[in-house]
Amino acid sequence: MALTDPTKPTDVALLTDLYELTMAQGLWESGKLDEQASFTAFYRDHPFGSAFAVMCGTADLPDLVENMRFTEEDVAYLASLQAPAGGALFKPGFLDYLRSFRMHVDIDAIPEGELAFPREPMVRVTGPALECQLLETALLNTVGFQTLVATKTARVVQAAKGRPVAEFGLRRAQGPDGGMAVARASYVAGCASTSNVLAGRKYGIPVFGTHAHSWVMSFDSELEAFRAFARSSPKNCTLLIDTYDVREGCENAITVAKEMEAAGERLSAIRIDSGDLAKLSTYVRGRFDAEGLDYVKISVSNDLDEYTVQSLLDQDAPIDSFGVGTKLATCYDQPALGGVYKMAARRAAGDAAWTPVVKLSEQPYKRTIPGVQRVRRYMDVAGSPVCDMIYDEVYLAGEGAERGNTLVAVNDAALVTDVSHLDFRELLEPVVRDGRAVAPREGLQTARERCDRALEALDPAYKRFLYPQTYVVGMEQGLARVRDELVRERLAATPGALPWKTTKL
Repeated sequence: MALTDPTKPTDVALLTDLYELTMAQGLWESGKLDEQASFTAFYRDHPFGSAFAVMCGTADLPDLVENMRFTEEDVAYLASLQAPAGGALFKPGFLDYLRSFRMHVDIDAIPEGELAFPREPMVRVTGPALECQLLETALLNTVGFQTLVATKTARVVQAAKGRPVAEFGLRRAQGPDGGMAVARASYVAGCASTSNVLAGRKYGIPVFGTHAHSWVMSFDSELEAFRAFARSSPKNCTLLIDTYDVREGCENAITVAKEMEAAGERLSAIRIDSGDLAKLSTYVRGRFDAEGLDYVKISVSNDLDEYTVQSLLDQDAPIDSFGVGTKLATCYDQPALGGVYKMAARRAAGDAAWTPVVKLSEQPYKRTIPGVQRVRRYMDVAGSPVCDMIYDEVYLAGEGAERGNTLVAVNDAALVTDVSHLDFRELLEPVVRDGRAVAPREGLQTARERCDRALEALDPAYKRFLYPQTYVVGMEQGLARVRDELVRERLAATPGALPWKTTKL
């Protein structure tokens, strides 16, 4: 697949929903090839009940854009598609256009590892409207899933309170691409290692693993299995002690640990994969300490998530590390971020000015924010984020430097905040210009360190699992007025407005 293997560009152009291509054909036929648009990708609701998300996946966007070419095989397939009412779905002239197609878009995005909040642009795509439209599906697929995984991982790592968390989810992930994306995103958000060897090779992530229950079952006795593994891997020896009975497994591991000591080696750890992990880890810790083996670590697994990890440590379970698989790799309690990609401004061919546009809905929270958007993050004197402001870079530049000091909350127009006394920094950074990467691909370690700093700076009130404080995301006051005016104009121009449309905005 293209997103984990950019050497296969054939996969990229058709990694889309069909309606993206039918819309592209319509724009081509309507003479709109030179019309410009600005789209934003964002999410509306908090994932996992969290107050934040961890941005991930944007490093893949340059590969996505640069490889979006239509091969003869692609064109032949599209030419074979039939319309429901009969006849070819795509016209020969449009297919000829696709043969020489390449992207010319500009992309700005929140860097990987940085925090993102609901309704603000995670990614902004500006350029020919047809090209912006063609990017929608693949962009959301790339950024949405990795951001979701990174957010889940950050919560698990937070619950572990500094203890290493290994990502063990490959066998339960949604296919090979899902497994690769999980390994990558989880490392950005703080996992210490992965079991995924391909991800280790491709991304430089530390890999970790020892043995399974089947190893123990391959021998006549558990003790024999432990001894054989210690001989085979004396420098990487973690024994899984719950194949039959944890207490018996503990005694066998103690025996092997002492034999390893006599041979000048050390047992690294034991792992427990079932049962009452708090009770069993306490028992095992007591037995190893009583035998002078206090250096042997205890690792646990077994369908862990942030809540079980937090519960174990709240019980003072003497656990040194965690292996987290299914519930991280599948984002078990929320399988999708719910990201959306909406047009926010357009510019006709030959025009210098952008026209902001807005989408309405009978569900007010689905109303979009107009403009060529950027985001500022405001910090208190300690450097902790306090609010984010969405603004229209074109509008603000035209209004002068005195503008942009008042924030109106996106979901509560009554919440107005003066931010003139706060320091800020811009969140969106250039990723692609004219369809080409603007810089070498950033290493995962850089994104990982950025994530660590971002979470460390965030107030604990936003990081708690139960009823976290809501982080304020707002519009610059002038942009809020522009949106209100656009909404009123659109409602006034709509015949037979429904009662909900007459309420005061």
